[in-house]
Parts: sequence; C-alpha cells; structure tokens
Amino acid sequence: MNKKMNIKLIKIIVSIILVVISTIIKFDNSLVNNVLYILAYLIVGLEIVLKAIRNILRGKVFDENFLMSVATIGAFCIGEFQEAVAVMIFYQVGELFQSYAVDKSRKSISNLMDIRPDYANVYRDNEIEKIDPDDVNIGEIILIKPGEKIPLDGVVVEGESMLNTLALTGESVPRKVSINDEVLSGCVNIEGTLKVKVSKEFGESTVSKILDLVENASGRKSKSENFISKFARYYTPIVVIIAIVLAIIPPLIIKDASFNDWIYRALSFLVVSCPCALVISIPLSFFGGIGAASKIGVLIKGSNYLEALANTEIVVCDKTGTLTEGVFKVQKIDAVGYSDDELLRYASYAEHFSNHPISHSIKEAYGKEIDEKQITEVKEIAGKGISAKVNKKLVLVGNEKLMKENNIKYDKSKEVGTLVYVAIDKKFAGTIVIADKIKDDAFKAVKLFRENNIQKIIMLTGDHKNISEDVASKLNLDEFYSELLPQDKVEIVEKLMQKKDGNGKLVFIGDGINDAPVLALSDIGVAMGALGSDAAIEAADVVIMTDEPSKIANAINISKKTMRIVKENITFAITVKIAVLILSALGIASMWAAVFADVGVSVLAIINALRILRIKKM
Repeated sequence: MNKKMNIKLIKIIVSIILVVISTIIKFDNSLVNNVLYILAYLIVGLEIVLKAIRNILRGKVFDENFLMSVATIGAFCIGEFQEAVAVMIFYQVGELFQSYAVDKSRKSISNLMDIRPDYANVYRDNEIEKIDPDDVNIGEIILIKPGEKIPLDGVVVEGESMLNTLALTGESVPRKVSINDEVLSGCVNIEGTLKVKVSKEFGESTVSKILDLVENASGRKSKSENFISKFARYYTPIVVIIAIVLAIIPPLIIKDASFNDWIYRALSFLVVSCPCALVISIPLSFFGGIGAASKIGVLIKGSNYLEALANTEIVVCDKTGTLTEGVFKVQKIDAVGYSDDELLRYASYAEHFSNHPISHSIKEAYGKEIDEKQITEVKEIAGKGISAKVNKKLVLVGNEKLMKENNIKYDKSKEVGTLVYVAIDKKFAGTIVIADKIKDDAFKAVKLFRENNIQKIIMLTGDHKNISEDVASKLNLDEFYSELLPQDKVEIVEKLMQKKDGNGKLVFIGDGINDAPVLALSDIGVAMGALGSDAAIEAADVVIMTDEPSKIANAINISKKTMRIVKENITFAITVKIAVLILSALGIASMWAAVFADVGVSVLAIINALRILRIKKM
C-alpha cells in the first residue's frame, strides 16, 4: 500500500478500537461513551465532512461525501451514535478497498509507465554529463550503460547489446542491436555499453508519445461511463428530495408516527442511495481492461474504443506487413541444367550492383561474399531485368519480357509470387520465385477472430490479384480486394461500413502510415507493428506495439470480458439498491442493511471489476 492508504487504514483501526471500547465498557457517565463515539467519528469521518463542505462551496452538492455526511450527522442528531460511526467506518473501508483496487489496476500498466527515463548520459566537451532527457539535442551522442533505460530514440554508433523491449511490446524476448541499428526510448539495455546518436527530441520520442497516449486514455469515456455519470447526476438529487419528504411528510399525516423513526428511515434511504458501486466500479472495469491490454503490448486510447471492440463485426486487414511479413524473400528455386546453388550464385553476381528490392532478396538468399572481379558488362534493362557477364558467361536475370526479347525459350512457372527467370549463355537456366511470406501469427489471428464470432474477415491490398488470391485462400478469408490505390481502400471501407448491423463495428488493421485515411474512417483503427512509428501512434485508436495481428483478437477478448463485468456490476448494484431503498422507506431495512447496500455492493463490484486483470493471452 502507498502512504495515503496506510494513513487511512490506521484511522480506520483507531476508530474501530474506540468504538469497541465504548461498546464493551459502559462508563458511569454515558457522556464519556458518546465522546468516544464522536472522537472515533472525527478520526475517520472528518475528512469526508470537510470534502462535502468544500464541494458544496464549489457548487457540487449531491456527491457521496454529502450523502454520507448528512446521513451520519443526522444519525448523531437522533441519538444513533453507534450506527453513525459504523456507517462512516464502513464507508471508509469501502474507500480504502477502492484505493487498493485502483492501485492494483495502475500496477497492471506499471511496466509501461516505468519507461519514462530519469536522465541521459550525454557526451559534451569530451566529458559525460548526466542531464534531463528534455535538454538533449538531436545529433548529440548519449551513453547507455547496462541496466539503464534508453532515454531517447536514436541510432547505435558504437557497441553491441541485447535490449529488453517488454515495456513497449509486451514480449519478453530480448532484441539484439549493434552499429547502425535504431533503438527506441523506453527499452532497457541488458548487457553491453552503447553509444547512440540521438535522432529525436524527447517530446517527439517513442516513450513520450506512448506515455501521453496512456495518460490521456481515461479522458475518452465509454457510453457506459457516460450513462453512469448522467445517471448519478439526476439520480442523487432525486433520492435526496425523496429522503426529505420521507422524513417530514409521513409523521405529519400518519397518526402516532414518530419523527425519529421516519428520520431514521430517511437517513437509511440516503446511505443506500449513494451510487458509489456504479461510479467507482464501472470506470475501474474499463481502466482494468486498458491495463490488461497494455500488458500484452496493445495500447487502447480510451474506454470508448475498448467498449467498441466488444461489438466488432467486420475485421478489415491490410496485406503487406500486417498479414504478411512485408519482406520479399526467395521462396523457391527451380534450376534447369544447373544446381539450385549454382543458379542462385549466377543470379546474385548479375544483380550485385543493383539496388532493386528483388536484387536485394536474391543477394540475401545467396548470403556469400561476391568477387566483383568476375562481373563485367552490367546493363540494367528498364522494366525487364539485368544483363551481365559473370566469369565470362552472359547471364540474363529478369521477367518474361527479357526472355522473349532475347528469344530464349523458357518454362513458364505457375508459382505465385514475383517470378525471376534466369538464362545463361542464351539458354534457359531456371526460375527463382520471390514472395512475401504469410506470417505464422496471421493464421492464429484468423482462427481467434473466428472464435470471437467475427462475421467477416476481409483483406485489402495494392498487390497483384493472383498473389492476393493465394494469400486470401491460404488464410481462409471471406473476401479480398486487390490492386487498390489508397483512395480505393477508402471507398471500399465506406461501402463495408454501410453493410454493418446497427451496433456492429468495423475494425481496420494496417501499418498506420500508408493507411492513415482508412484508419481514421473506420470505427476502430488499429496500427499494427507500430514500434517507433509516430504516424501509427497518432493516427490509430488502438496501437499494437509488435507485428502480431493476433493481439487484436486478444484485445477483442479483453473488451468482451470487460463489458460482461460492467453489465454484471450495473445489474447487481441497481437491483440491490432499489430493493433496499424500498425496504428502508418501509422501515424494514435498518441502517446496517443500508451500509451493505452501499459499501458492501461497492466492495463486491470492485472485486468483480478486478477479475479483468487476470485475463490471459489467448
């Protein structure tokens, strides 16, 4: 517990001791017992009374502090000293429990909030200065020692190490970095010493943007939270008026009715009427849901988006980088008259001087040192491929047009992907298939979406139809749209939005940069693989800090569980309160029953809300 909670606990214990002493020991003068009760009340309840007075002066009259103050002071006025103190003690126990619950919820995102760096070691005038990260300039060199947090985004200029990215990604697997690798603020340096050239000011760094995102999340309220706020705003004044009527009218019109009896009923009515269980547990449930999501590396920008995720009906995914790895690799080699290794060697040598993405894929697959002396007469043929002499042999590497232009008979491949044909000394030597690999996690994501009863899973891409069709078929998607421009994606999403059910939501998952218009248009925009992407963090409603689409399925699962808990708490709290309100008005329920209907229901609702923190990754 924190210091504030410890002080509150001590006050409660001291008050309980005084009440016990006053109850057990009957002093000759009853005034002594009453003084002990008043002293116990002041220790545990003075803070609440003062809050009520301050709020009244600010124009905020009908809150829980006001209700508790009126009910307990009224109980003193009619001689119910013991019950007055007991009500305030139980109310403070409920408040203590609430503080503990909120503290526990906050700890669920403590890893995330701990990423804020305290200092940066900066090289200035050949010396290291420990300064505030806000004061570090772009281009300066900072030193990160083992065990320290990386304070600003930058590029490694010296050193090699492993980084703990848990706070950003939710994943515990360390990431290796060396010279020229980008590092992000918020990660923890595990072993080696690193020198990093700063690329962004602290205010624009990854850690700063994420912290702003989390700190502002509570400002975006869900419909349920807005309903409870409006409910409490109108409900509380109404029950106060009813309590006043209950205390005054019946004794005036009912024969032999006692003012003390009806005032007692009215005070019990006031205690029950406090909407604490709803006002506390509903926001706590959403806060807990956002915390549970952050633990797995999913940042939800507000409880309104968490609530909306529970009603997901259509999931629309970008292809490249979302469902596929976004990195083109050699998937297959079909050599004719040569071994696969020989074919790849000739192609790599021919492509050695090219910066084309396909060239990089072939050279990466070869992975060996290239002797440039063996390469001569290199010619890039626009839109067709490359011609080069490799060890005095003419090597042609390119598409079908290049083969036809040189009158080379080739075997047309039926493989899906980018097809690279190779000819050596005017004879067809084979085919290299380059394709973007489907992520293993994409299969898991689709499976989890189905389990969450998502009605349609759709893919949008600018890629060729045959490649898109192959990906959609392997993943068992409901629909796909290929060869799209950014504006085409917007038009398709607009049409899909019109096909939803009334309460259904459309979730779009993209990379957050090229898909910004669609992210903004959809009900819930999800930026995926957004580690270090400013555009993604700003454009989306939900940010997944890794490249795993299955995490949005986990977030939907968390959302659904959160909404179940919210509905349970609303139903339970309102049902119990209405029942005890009626019983209090009829004089059947005592103030002890009223205490249960207020504090007891609040505690049970909070315990129920905390269940969301125990949700496990699917």
